[in-house]
Amino acid sequence: MSSFFMFNTARVKLTAWYILILMSVSIAFSVVIYRGMSMEIDRYTRLQRVRIERRFDELGIPRPTFTDETMIGEVKQHIIIVLFGINGFILLVMGGISYFLAGKTLSPIQKMMEEQDRFVSDASHELKTPLTAMKSALEVYSRDPKLTLNEAKQVLKDNINEVDRLQILSESLLTLLEHEAGALKRFFISVNLLRLMEKTLHLVQHSAQKKQIKITIENLPQQTIWGSEERLLELFTILLDNAIKYSNADSKISITGIMIKRGVEVSITDTGVGIAEKDIPHIFNRFYRADTSRSKAKGYGLGLSIAKKIVDFHQGSISIESVIGKGTTVRVWFPRNSAYIKN
Repeated sequence: MSSFFMFNTARVKLTAWYILILMSVSIAFSVVIYRGMSMEIDRYTRLQRVRIERRFDELGIPRPTFTDETMIGEVKQHIIIVLFGINGFILLVMGGISYFLAGKTLSPIQKMMEEQDRFVSDASHELKTPLTAMKSALEVYSRDPKLTLNEAKQVLKDNINEVDRLQILSESLLTLLEHEAGALKRFFISVNLLRLMEKTLHLVQHSAQKKQIKITIENLPQQTIWGSEERLLELFTILLDNAIKYSNADSKISITGIMIKRGVEVSITDTGVGIAEKDIPHIFNRFYRADTSRSKAKGYGLGLSIAKKIVDFHQGSISIESVIGKGTTVRVWFPRNSAYIKN
């Protein structure tokens, strides 16, 4: 509510500044126009008076007394009224336009503030849960006079595991913030797609072997991608790690690729638990965990958010197709114009 109030207050203030600037310019022009027209009326009146007096002098007739000052004053007053009307119309029209433009100007700032508030709230919640569990366990066991050495070691082991999870969370949060702030923009290099996948497989090989999952690369185009090798490696590590995590033991994960839509598309397909259709639109949101058996796995819901940021960083696109109980396919596409693909 406070964010909404702050946005509306800022919008009204910005609108007021827009109107003040525009009306200052409009009034200044009106003053200039009025003075110019007044001078022109006075000049025209003098010329007419001189012409009439000259004719009377040529005819030898006494000059008449001119009494047209009232009419001239009425004309000038009418000009003032017209200018006031024009400025009033400008005020009404520009007021609406200024309010609209102020909203458009502040909209990205409002969105950023809402994202920041949500990020802080979600991060605080995720950090609070393990810290509370650790504190409770330590308090309970510290008051137990019969605590054995083995029990104490187990408590320490559990807390170390929680600290490890907190470290992973903090590192993921920092990575996500760096991507959102655009702090990771570096010079791109030519990255060989096949070699990139081989490096990724090497990083996830241990996790796959533990579950006896076979990962194959099939029909991957012999292309080089113009991008950040470090970030692309991070992207495909996240996607393959997810595929392994949510796949059954003794299953298969395939990596394929095709040239499509003036770019390259890489697909990672598993035969795991799948994702419910209602969860797919939200799967790239921070801290979102699907309401399926996937949520039973340990994680903070940041991996796919980071993956989406990396893909956006390379001006590509990422999509997910999934069926509960049958598996998931993640497709990542890089366009020629930004993640340039060399033949």
